[in-house]
Amino acid sequence: MGDRAPTIMLNTLLIAFALMLVIEGMVPFLLPGVWRETFRKLIEMGDGQIRFIGLTSMLAGLLLLYLVK
Repeated sequence: MGDRAPTIMLNTLLIAFALMLVIEGMVPFLLPGVWRETFRKLIEMGDGQIRFIGLTSMLAGLLLLYLVK
């Protein structure tokens, strides 16, 4: 299994990236008006607010990974 570990890890990473793209694409596809308005509001936010949203998102993802593992 030692030789296959990097291949398996790369495949898992690519699957995760593909799922992220599918999920990220759902809102603009299904609700383009909501997506546009969200970005309009995002542009008006300060750097600190955007960083807080990013940090919160990363922590939520890490928590989910911890709970699933």
